Formats: sequence, C-alpha cells, structure tokens
Amino acid sequence: MTKQPTINDVARLAGVSKATVSAVLNDMGTVKRSTRERVLSVIESLNYRKSGPDRRNPGQQMRSLALVIKEIDNPFYGEVITGARGAADEAGYTLVVMSSEGGHEAERRAVELLQRKEVDGLILTPVLDVDADLSHLFELKRRNFPFVLLEEVRGVPGSLIDVDNEEASRRAVEFLIEQGHTRIVHFAGPEYSSHSQERIDGVRRACSGSHVIFSDDDVVRAGAHLEDGYRAGLAYFGDRPPAERPTAVTCYNDLVAIGLCRALAELGIRVPDDVSVIGFDDIALLDYLPVRLTTVRMPKGDMGRLAAQLLIRHIESREALPPEKVYLEAELVVRDSTRALHAEAPPVRVRVASTEETGAPAGTRQRVAR
Repeated sequence: MTKQPTINDVARLAGVSKATVSAVLNDMGTVKRSTRERVLSVIESLNYRKSGPDRRNPGQQMRSLALVIKEIDNPFYGEVITGARGAADEAGYTLVVMSSEGGHEAERRAVELLQRKEVDGLILTPVLDVDADLSHLFELKRRNFPFVLLEEVRGVPGSLIDVDNEEASRRAVEFLIEQGHTRIVHFAGPEYSSHSQERIDGVRRACSGSHVIFSDDDVVRAGAHLEDGYRAGLAYFGDRPPAERPTAVTCYNDLVAIGLCRALAELGIRVPDDVSVIGFDDIALLDYLPVRLTTVRMPKGDMGRLAAQLLIRHIESREALPPEKVYLEAELVVRDSTRALHAEAPPVRVRVASTEETGAPAGTRQRVAR
C-alpha cells in the first residue's frame, strides 16, 4: 500500500509553499488563478485530501460524514438518514445532516460550509433543474473531495446510489393498465429533481406500449409536499365532470398522493371506487391511513447505508477509486387505493423486499463508471 500523500508533497510538486497550498484548500483569495490551478492539478494527480482528525486517537474529534437532503419534512429522508447513520456509526464516523429545501443557493452554502468544517465526505441529493448552478459539485471533484450522489448529475463523474425510477414508474402504470385503466394522469414532482422527469418518462413508456393514450395534458405539475398534492387535486378535479375524470392517478411521491386523497375526499370522490391512486416511496405513515396506499417501495434504508459505506471506502482508500454506480430494486406494493375495472384483470402478484438484508438487495445492479 502506498504512503498517503502529504501537503508537503503537493507543495513540492506545485513549486509553492505549504502556506500557498493551505490558502488554495481554504478558498482564500490571496492566490492568483494560475497558481491555484496548478495546485489543484497536483492535488488531483496525487489523490491528496486534507488531513482530518485521526479517529483512532482518543484525544481527537471523531471523523464525520455529511448528508445533504432536499426536504426536511419528507419522511422518505428519515429512513435514508437512519441507514446512513447506522453505517457511519459502525465505522466510527458521526453523521451530520443538512437540508437545502430545494434551493440551489442553500445547497451550495451547505456544501461549502461542510467542507470548511472538515467533514471527511458528503452524501448529496442534488438540486437539479435547467437553472441549477452545479459549480460547487464540479469543485468537489476538482478538489478530490469524496462524495456520493443519491441522484445522478450528468457531467459529474461521481459515485451514485439510486433506483431506476423510470422502470419503477413504468411497472406501476403497467399494473394499472392490466387492471383495466385507460384514463391515467400523473401528478408530477418538482422541477429541482431529475427523478420527477424520470417518473414521467416511465408513465409514457408504459402507455406507449399499450392502447392507452398519454399526452402532456395528462401531466399535472404538483410538487413534493402534502399541500402540493392537495392543491393540485382540488384544482384538477374540482370542476371536472365525472365523465372527464381519469380512473387512475400516479403520483411523484406518497406525500403528494396523500394530499390528493384528502382533496378527493373533500370533493366527494371515492378512492378507489371512483379513482385509483398510486404513490411512490412507501413511507411508514401509509400503514395508518384510512385507505392504505398502493405505492412503489423505495429501499430507503439500504440507499443510505450503502451510500455511507461507499463513501467511507473512498475516504479511507490510499489510492483513487473509480466512481461506482449502484442501482437498487424498487417494488410495487399493492394495497387498498387501487382496484380493477374489470373482472378479468390478472391476479396481483407482489414481491416484498426484505428490510433485514445486510448486503445490497436482490436485484441490485452495480457498475463502475469509466
């Protein structure tokens, strides 16, 4: 095993002082651009990282990971955090959690602050849309700062733990089509998540392979929160006569689906008698609803646990590791919020993934990015 490069090695190869290297690492504006670029190039070539406290020394502070989420009120992230914290604890790391609340600037500030606080690595659910400024992510890569994404960012060669959202959405809609539904609408998520578009694409794929027509008018822009589903449900179904209503709605996530169900109840529209509803995530709250929601189960705890384990491997490796992309399997869980429209509908077959698995779940696809 090769010796871990030091700040002295960087300074020697870049032809600068240790103070200059330190100034570059700490984003001080005292270093001219050409020198800064030269230092960063040497940092990348050596796989150098700032030395954090030694967790093996009881007199030093414990090493830490940070997880930056997008929505503090979404129970989905609670299970991701639990999985990540368990893996961090096992390896002797403390987990720090921050939320961007879907804001580009808030995410950038969080990432920069966490680097200055000398966390050892980041797990990130990035804010993505057409206006997203991703410069802080490219800067992480340039500085050789370890990070793992929970949502892919095109052009950023980082490690990823995710689910094939398009495929999971397609399977949910194909289930509805098999149950006799031909008028299907999708309540879409926020523009700051690439998962939103992937789930729309899954609906389109399922419909394009069948006799069901699905157009842009069948995509209702909702959001990610309870109130988003509620308001979008009242607006869409409020003045729509029964003959023009869809018979089924798929939703970006469970919170949107729960908000929609409340709106439908207030409008006197019954679930699933009048409209079938499918969510996405399978948050624990669903077991306590009057009508238990059919949903796509995301392996939330596994995502957090595997992301933390992968990040720690990158942190502790003395050699640069290539980015890894791991896709976990999502499961359709059929409950009470959907019904068949004809007696000939095929029987429902649902495989429930175990939450007690210690390795990557069955069906995991893994590849190393080149």
